[in-house]
Amino acid sequence: MTHIPASLILLRPAVLVRNAFAVVLISLLTIEPIQAQEDLNVLEKNWVHFRDAPNSLYRHLSRSAFDRLEERKVEVSNIKSLDEWKNRQQYIKGQFEKVLGPFPDKTPLNVRTIRTLNKDFYVVEHMVYESQPGFFVTSSLYVPKGIKGKAPAIIYCSGHAEEGYRTEVYQHTILNLVKKGFVVLAIDPVGQGERLEYLDGKTGKSALGGPTKEHSYPGAQAFISGQSQALFMIWDGVRAVDFLLTRKEVDPDRIGITGRSGGGTQSAYIAALDERIKAAAPENYITNFTRLLETNGPQDAEQNFLHGIAEGLDHADLLAVRAPKPMLMVTTTRDIFSIQGARETALEVAGIYQAYGKEQNFQMVEDDAAHSTTLKNREALYAFFQEHLNNPGNPKDEEVQRLSIEENQVAPTGQVSTSFPGETVFSLNKKWTEKMVPTDRASIDLKSKVEEAKRLSGYIEPTERGEPVLTGRFKREGYHIEKYYIKGEGEYIVPYLLFVPEKPNQKSLLYLHPKGKSVEAAEGGELEWFVQQGFTVMSPDLVGIGEVGGQQIPGDSNFEGSSYNLWFASLQIGRSIVGVRAGDVVRLAHVLKDRLKMGEIYGLAKNEMTPVLLHAASFDPTISRIALIEPLVSYRSIVMEQMYDPAYIQNTVPAALRAYDLPDLAASLAPRKLLLVNAHDATGKPISPTASEGEMGWIRETYQSKGIPQELKILTIKIQDKDREHYGQWLK
Repeated sequence: MTHIPASLILLRPAVLVRNAFAVVLISLLTIEPIQAQEDLNVLEKNWVHFRDAPNSLYRHLSRSAFDRLEERKVEVSNIKSLDEWKNRQQYIKGQFEKVLGPFPDKTPLNVRTIRTLNKDFYVVEHMVYESQPGFFVTSSLYVPKGIKGKAPAIIYCSGHAEEGYRTEVYQHTILNLVKKGFVVLAIDPVGQGERLEYLDGKTGKSALGGPTKEHSYPGAQAFISGQSQALFMIWDGVRAVDFLLTRKEVDPDRIGITGRSGGGTQSAYIAALDERIKAAAPENYITNFTRLLETNGPQDAEQNFLHGIAEGLDHADLLAVRAPKPMLMVTTTRDIFSIQGARETALEVAGIYQAYGKEQNFQMVEDDAAHSTTLKNREALYAFFQEHLNNPGNPKDEEVQRLSIEENQVAPTGQVSTSFPGETVFSLNKKWTEKMVPTDRASIDLKSKVEEAKRLSGYIEPTERGEPVLTGRFKREGYHIEKYYIKGEGEYIVPYLLFVPEKPNQKSLLYLHPKGKSVEAAEGGELEWFVQQGFTVMSPDLVGIGEVGGQQIPGDSNFEGSSYNLWFASLQIGRSIVGVRAGDVVRLAHVLKDRLKMGEIYGLAKNEMTPVLLHAASFDPTISRIALIEPLVSYRSIVMEQMYDPAYIQNTVPAALRAYDLPDLAASLAPRKLLLVNAHDATGKPISPTASEGEMGWIRETYQSKGIPQELKILTIKIQDKDREHYGQWLK
């Protein structure tokens, strides 16, 4: 309320009203500019329609997935005969080979028995084998006493437990199976149990924070190379079958596999890829991608296939490809993996078993529980293996005496890395990349590299030219700021700020910052500096950033705010986040060119956003010159560094190294003017001028070969907060 001085009360009423109104008006005029300058949000509170804007990226990716999954559903629903189902099985096998890549050659297992324990009804052999040379798998073989002849064997895969198969719940199931006459081979998944790849020597635990991160951190590197975490873990299981076939106690025609949660993932994968497994019972995993995307979203790296959804694959294919071999789905109604999805998958898979006339070989059991094992489900699992591995007996669940922590230890030190130093997923993938991905660029066709980048990034050329929507405007000294949004590639918007100088030079700058449009937007900030040079500056929040970012899906692989789960969603559908963003950058560049009639458009990106601008500029010539400040030197550098910065991952392209790298795109920009300032390696640290020349020599060679070396500047300098001199030559 405005205070009216007492002296005014002596005035006539009309005068009093006029003066009171003047005081209020002056007060409002004084307050309004301060509020406006503080508000750089394009979507203010009254834009109700966009309250879910922070979830834009995930919604866009999942919608694309739903479209492809619906196409797949129609394809499968049209299958009517056994021959058509058999054709579908061959298709699935081919797609598995495509999305997983070639498996390694089989090499000697070099099994080492560390020690043997003699218990009341079984003998356990603790051992390690090499699924690949120097890649050690800790495992325990439980052999029932009193076996006559050859016995059925079951491979047990553990879920995402730090202790691997040594947890109480897994030990209970394992020893119950042993008591019922099954030989059981339990193996540690990589990144769990005694196979931690990022061991903190002080705590004895994972330095990354647990199993899912132990999988996703190197798994991202594998995806960039064109491999996958799943490939390594499946191969461990395939070699486990090879080992069982060397044992005199094991009947090679009666091998089964099971596991819960992440172990359900592994058992489903291994059974789908290895025909020697007769019966499989994945527990607490099988659902379908539609329901998974609607609930928790994609999970850690090994639960994702490169372009899996794009290639028409779903959970049902893991089971259908095995038909008519015995299969049991073990589920719970309140699982993190949707029970509705599990039921829908079971209904689909039942169709192929019916076509084979083997309905009895496919079963699904469910119990009312959360993500856990239950008595009902365990006894159903025991009965399933007893029936289908021809080992009749009582399926009753029994109390068993579990091994102690000390008795369960396999490696002498308790960890492979300190007992048997060898390979890791990182080191194996690095070696594969060094062998398969050439560094010699002498005969490179840059046009083909750009086309490959379009294909692998999932870039969609923007044909829609949406109408910008103005949401606000305020003035600063020498320029004004306008707030807009424009429709992006999908059903989301791209907010942006437009800085318009009073004396424009008809040139514009498209400015990309990894933390959003407002970071350098304050008075005295970098954006104001460019405006003072006469540039009209556009600073957007690309999808997943700023006002259209920040909401994290409930994924299990979030590294310091960088959601790998979002990235996994993109690679499943054959897209990339950088490809989506690059399309929107091109869309914004055309707003500047076509609507604002800018004579020339420059592009500047910082840090993690440099790959986005690099892709956009190489795909579309609208951006006439490019500045990359503290750019990531190459995607290859991520694969070569064991401890890379997770912030880079969202703007990498899965499988990029099969065909191209960032220096190829930079070289393709010639003859456009290109500025590279203080290139960074994958750890986020500046690289030396010598190292920079090594990584970026190809760019320099290209500009020199075209006779325009002056159009390229590669600088290693110390940048002061308000020092913009390094932009001088680039702007001229």
